[in-house]
Amino acid sequence: MNEKFAKYTDALTFSRIVDFENVAEMWQHSVKEYTDDVAIVDGAEYTYGALDTAVSAFRSVYRKAGVTPGSLVAILCPNSVGFVKAFLAAATYALPAVLLPAHLDAMTVFGIAYKFGLKAIVYDGALADKVAEVRAKLPGVALIDSSATQEELTPAISVPKQTPCVFIFTGGTTGKSKAARLSHGAVMAGTRNGCYGIREIFGQRYLLVLPLTHVFGLIRNLMTSLYTGSAMFICRNNKDMFRDIAVFKPTILVLVPALAEMALNLSRQFGRNMLGADMKTIICGAAPVAPYLVKEYDKLGITLLPGYGLTESANLVSGNPEALRKPESVGLIYDGMDYKVVDGELWLRGINMMDGYATAEDNATTYEDGYFKTGDLVRIDEEGFLYITGRLKEIIVLSTGENVSPAELEVKFYALEVVQDCLVYDVNENGREQLVLEVLPRMSSVKALGIENLYEYLKGEVGKINDTLPPFERINKIIIRDTDFVRTPAMKIARNLNGNVKK
Repeated sequence: MNEKFAKYTDALTFSRIVDFENVAEMWQHSVKEYTDDVAIVDGAEYTYGALDTAVSAFRSVYRKAGVTPGSLVAILCPNSVGFVKAFLAAATYALPAVLLPAHLDAMTVFGIAYKFGLKAIVYDGALADKVAEVRAKLPGVALIDSSATQEELTPAISVPKQTPCVFIFTGGTTGKSKAARLSHGAVMAGTRNGCYGIREIFGQRYLLVLPLTHVFGLIRNLMTSLYTGSAMFICRNNKDMFRDIAVFKPTILVLVPALAEMALNLSRQFGRNMLGADMKTIICGAAPVAPYLVKEYDKLGITLLPGYGLTESANLVSGNPEALRKPESVGLIYDGMDYKVVDGELWLRGINMMDGYATAEDNATTYEDGYFKTGDLVRIDEEGFLYITGRLKEIIVLSTGENVSPAELEVKFYALEVVQDCLVYDVNENGREQLVLEVLPRMSSVKALGIENLYEYLKGEVGKINDTLPPFERINKIIIRDTDFVRTPAMKIARNLNGNVKK
């Protein structure tokens, strides 16, 4: 499977990328193969063998709390070994896990517990106030501190691949957040796909900075790390990211573009050692990746690989193993994905797709002919490389009836070295419809290029791009930001939130 990626690594490494039926099967394989190797670093080091013992004990914690296989549990923990232990114990004991972001308030946690019919919530001691409403109003829900353990060990349960494994909430950047239900088969397909397109993938060192409640953090960071016998250092506070890099010396980072941009700027300011001499690869996604990042990291001797995925697809749909040659692309679509492009929109079905959203009404307009309608507008080139050109829900319909894809326009402006992030939207001022380009400038490039008047420079560059566009797509107004855009917890620009449009 995925033979198109075979040329990007050696034959032995490629042969080790195999299918597993479920998380329990994968985890038992990793424990057997890498027993004495470090799996997790979170204050202390936990080998695969030691972590397996802790996971087995936590299965006993679930059992003693009256949680039986098939029951829904929630995990309310920050990035920590407690989260890892609770998730692996749930996944290997046939307990579908609802992942609750740590920023949720007590009433929201109560609402989810009631709506999902949770049997238990595993919570971090520092978040005890978040389960107060559940404690008061839902006595049937077991509340389990993530530090709990038992001397007795409970064996894992192997389940069919179609068994529900995890519920992950979507980011909700353009609408309400929904919970995607991912099966064991989907989770394992996404985990396996994370291994393709990288020359050295087994026995690596990862640093975790993305939230484990986000599909990118859970699948591509945690699960692929465990699948490949790698070690993962948990960064508890992103402000300590570079200190942790100096201590742990990771070889792979999984980042969203905003964090990749920050790391690049600091590396230029203080030197390549900010990322450590051992850093080889950055996996970047969850938002548009500027071609600039690919090229600049290459100058530092680091390969930055863009990719594309969704919560609904267990994260990984495509990966770009040839980013330097095709920096605008999100890569080749993984085998096992059946897709078609309908009126420019990507439709998907396949082994790594969700079984639907948790709430029936959320599925009403999601599927057609058995395909999940992504809402992403795409094109695919003659070599099979995928390009995201816009979002269907974000299409601007002008008073003339013409349609404008803001994301497709934004890609053109991301090509400008001085543009770190940007947003295109429409306004109506004094009865005149206008397209606005709002820019967060890359100040290091502004300085390096010796630009004295940034507005005039941008006006000139935007004018050149406008000349290549039809009249209805041309930018009429430029706004330069002096503060970052409002972002979601996953660091995406929250397109529809107040604060992101400076009219």
